[in-house]
Amino acid sequence: MLLGACARGGMHFGHDAGADDGIHAYPDNYKAEILAAMHAYLNDPTGIRDASISEPMLKEVGNGTRYVVCLRFNGKRDNGNYAGIKQVEAVFLAGRFDDFVDTPREPCLAVTYAPFPELEQIKQ
Repeated sequence: MLLGACARGGMHFGHDAGADDGIHAYPDNYKAEILAAMHAYLNDPTGIRDASISEPMLKEVGNGTRYVVCLRFNGKRDNGNYAGIKQVEAVFLAGRFDDFVDTPREPCLAVTYAPFPELEQIKQ
């Protein structure tokens, strides 16, 4: 179901991690950026069910603090069947989407989720 885009288990958009200016900027367009990234992250981003999202929160990621948005959704496998609920983290750097992390950590396991119907309506 998922494309393995880099060795970290996610997809990296190559932002300059060495630039400190605004590194902790709030991701104002986080929903739109997540929707755009899902086209590359999932083999088939259509027909997603049970999508939910958290508010962005500052969290330790690797060697630094980043804004993280937690996602839950039920996406399709390559055969068209649903894979079951999956949880991922969307990591933001300087207010922009940077990476998906496939193995959610605390607090994504206990965060409050809200419906994310925009993800369920994504077109290929």
